[in-house]
Amino acid sequence: MELRQLRYFVRVVELGSMGRAAADLGVVVSALSQQISRLEGELATRLLQRTAAGVRPTDAGLAFLRQAQLALRHVDDAARAARSARLAGHVSVGLAPSTAAVLALPFLQAMHERYPDVRLRLVEAMSGDVATMLNARQIDLAVLFDGTMARRWSQQPLLDEQLYLIAAPGLAGVPAGRSVRLKQLAGLPLVLPSAAHGLRAVIDAAFAQAGVAPRAVLEVDGLAVLLDAVRAGIGATLQPGAAAARLPEGAAVLRPVADRGARRHNWLASVSDDELSPAGLAARVTLADVAARLVRQGRWLGATLHEA
Repeated sequence: MELRQLRYFVRVVELGSMGRAAADLGVVVSALSQQISRLEGELATRLLQRTAAGVRPTDAGLAFLRQAQLALRHVDDAARAARSARLAGHVSVGLAPSTAAVLALPFLQAMHERYPDVRLRLVEAMSGDVATMLNARQIDLAVLFDGTMARRWSQQPLLDEQLYLIAAPGLAGVPAGRSVRLKQLAGLPLVLPSAAHGLRAVIDAAFAQAGVAPRAVLEVDGLAVLLDAVRAGIGATLQPGAAAARLPEGAAVLRPVADRGARRHNWLASVSDDELSPAGLAARVTLADVAARLVRQGRWLGATLHEA
């Protein structure tokens, strides 16, 4: 199997046409078709289905496409690293909005300082969407939470976060005291993420453990709008302390939730080590280093390093 064959196959699938792919690659159609046939013969399976409208991958072709793209990316990264004599390549990282609020900028700065030739793509999305992208190999690594782990990933415990009650100053029904318990919040109107959000599963489980049910008056799957609704007095919310980084000073009341179950466990997950590029490995180490530094410096509210 030759790299040329992988590049030819990937381009044919991307363009959906032997003719367009041949023109793009600067080869004649017969030579391109011959190389694809040799590749299919070596694999003993049909990768492309010819139709009147062009070509499209078979099920085997789709499976092969993902791995071919990954192999070509690693080869290109290795070539760039060799030419520059230092680590190069590109890596994609997914973070939930609350995590990104405290971790994203310090991580970006650390990567720029340590590995200026690595091209970094940061994706901020709901934790469930981040997990889906990691499954589809659309990103290389991510910070994920309880209930989103998969055995095929490489994963390591990162940190634990205490949940906080966040409310507009003067909101009726907010318990007094330095901390609160979930039983005290049974009748308090809450603005919460929907069930599709990983944090909602943590919140519902904590309330169930406390023997009460949350009174969700509004569901919002976006941190910025959710906090706007809280500041407008529609209801309070439960979020990890990192979410407070998005709030102006004095804009809300923050009370730690004392219940043992009101914690979110953070994991650093990536595609398997044999699939992760050198740039991805470097980003994973850097992300863990930066998170630990933020916790030790007291810059990650309510976070403690995970004790494995």
